[in-house]
Amino acid sequence: MYRTGIGYDVHQFAEGRPLVLGGVEIAHSHGLAGHSDADVLCHAIADALLGCMGLPDIGHYFPPGDDTIEGISSLKILEKCRDLGEERGVVIQNVDSSMIAEAPKVLPHAEAMKKNIATALGISTGQIGIKATTNETMGFVGRKEGIAALASAMIFLPD
Repeated sequence: MYRTGIGYDVHQFAEGRPLVLGGVEIAHSHGLAGHSDADVLCHAIADALLGCMGLPDIGHYFPPGDDTIEGISSLKILEKCRDLGEERGVVIQNVDSSMIAEAPKVLPHAEAMKKNIATALGISTGQIGIKATTNETMGFVGRKEGIAALASAMIFLPD
């Protein structure tokens, strides 16, 4: 059967941290606050995939209080999702995502992000959509306080 899932994540900007989106370090004055590398795009994708499989969210597998995973690459989180899927015979059909940020411009990095995500999930870059938009200066994103991301995923789950 085919199943879909959605994911959402948001992180505040933080000084003194690199900005990592889709496993790509992007030059910016601030990174994102979080226990891992705070890759908001990977986190939204992970939750979409876990939702497809009917599994708990990423906090269940990567709890923020676990010091052993502090600072890990969120690509490792996607690899865990891939592994959980493989254990169940899941075939990832596609992933689509949107990042919401006033700055920096992220689309120039979309192809590199797709490559990283595809490698982590064991799928082709053609199965991944990455888009970006602003929040038209409204709300916390519009005030440049952080970045949000949405993702959807479709999997094939055998009986």
